[in-house]
Amino acid sequence: MKAVHTELHRSHDPQFFLVRGVVKRTTEQPERADRLLAGLKAGKHDLVEPTAFGQGPRARVHSPEYRGFLAEAWDAWSALGDSGPEMIANMHPVRNAATYPTHIVGRLGWHTIDTSCPIGPGTWAAACAATDVATTAAQLVSDGEDAAYALCRPPGHHAYRDLASGFCFLNNSAVAAAHLRLRHERVAILDVDVHHGNGTQGIFYERPDVLTVSIHADPTFFNPFVWGYAHERGAGPGLGANLNIPLPIGTGDDGYVQALGVAEKTIRSFAPGALVVALGLDASEHDPLAGLAVTTEGFRRIGAAIARLGLPTVFVQEGGYLSEILGANLTAALGGFEEVR
Repeated sequence: MKAVHTELHRSHDPQFFLVRGVVKRTTEQPERADRLLAGLKAGKHDLVEPTAFGQGPRARVHSPEYRGFLAEAWDAWSALGDSGPEMIANMHPVRNAATYPTHIVGRLGWHTIDTSCPIGPGTWAAACAATDVATTAAQLVSDGEDAAYALCRPPGHHAYRDLASGFCFLNNSAVAAAHLRLRHERVAILDVDVHHGNGTQGIFYERPDVLTVSIHADPTFFNPFVWGYAHERGAGPGLGANLNIPLPIGTGDDGYVQALGVAEKTIRSFAPGALVVALGLDASEHDPLAGLAVTTEGFRRIGAAIARLGLPTVFVQEGGYLSEILGANLTAALGGFEEVR
């Protein structure tokens, strides 16, 4: 399996992370990619540089206002003269009967859900590079590869059409799915991150052509708290094209694989032409965000279960934070897929 990667991700190096009132160094660090690269090398994957696709793939998913904000944000913030080293909103409007703001502080609040997506001088460049990585992997599969892996950083599945949240700015998995839609009538997204893929769900919630399935820690007790419940099934033409499978905190390998069986039935019934896997590795028993308890062997089983779907598959890296076995978990997930295919 080919793996797409670029060193441009390093231009995004956020520092701020607010956890229950305590400011910490964020867990979404450049070192994540180094450990994932080690996992790719251990699996003997060929590394491919991304193609620059321009704004087209991003425009299929994200609004013009939002893309304009991200492109202009740092320069406008810096021009204030008294601003901090990262862009962090101090207000988040609910948008009821609201007017779109023109001031950069207002736009920052308008386009961010939470404080865990600080914007720095290189964030826009890194986020654009990540969408190129995802689009390149999707193009490889469209061109006939059985599967491809996209090492995307920053991640993307919490980003909505015009909102950043949860370390995410541009939704790489949604961008990959939209690119695959150029070739396939229906595409499915399977999100195996420990957190619910709320941004991906929001982008496709009213669309019947993209199935979104998310297996994640129960949001009653875990971020994002207000999305990810089983009753969220889509709306309008997309009713029935969204499936959430929340799992009890601490669920291990067997419980996770059982949930995958439920997801498999829904995906097969939908009959997509291709599959995007939002590959979060933060369901690991050793992940610092500690929601589920999947072992390295469990990730191998997850990869094998995905392979048995028999679909052209794009793996898009989402979460998975600093632990000694992060790279090994990636090797296992992709290796389990390859063992079956």
